[in-house]
Amino acid sequence: MMHEFYMRQALELAREAYRMGEIPIGAIVVHNGEIIAQAHNEKELRQDATAHAEVLALQKAAAQLGDWRLNEATLYCTLEPCVMCAGAMVNARLGRLVFGSWDEKAGAAGSIFDLLRSPALNHQVIVEPGILEAECAKIIKEFFINLRRDG
Repeated sequence: MMHEFYMRQALELAREAYRMGEIPIGAIVVHNGEIIAQAHNEKELRQDATAHAEVLALQKAAAQLGDWRLNEATLYCTLEPCVMCAGAMVNARLGRLVFGSWDEKAGAAGSIFDLLRSPALNHQVIVEPGILEAECAKIIKEFFINLRRDG
């Protein structure tokens, strides 16, 4: 039940990103049962290809804790992370990732790549996919349908 609660918070952030014209992805970092960081995509706002929700949330969480090591933290994200975001999670020593929908085009948590659980790396992240999957997938699909229609 807690996974759904936190994923709903991430979905609210995704909706905020949507309203701003950003790809609607939201991310929340939870540590000891408390939300310590939250973010949504800001690539367009910042004109920065690395301003993904997950990376921004990891940065905020590290600043909040005063430590880049996030072993005891869980990141909730509405979409399976890309290679860049998955790499950041490994490097941050993230404890757990919980995500909503799969990304069959760029996913790095089990769909195309499984970077987070690779035994070749020095850290593996526990991955729990599919939380509120339909809702998370719907907002992304709607965004791209409208983008193609309006663009």
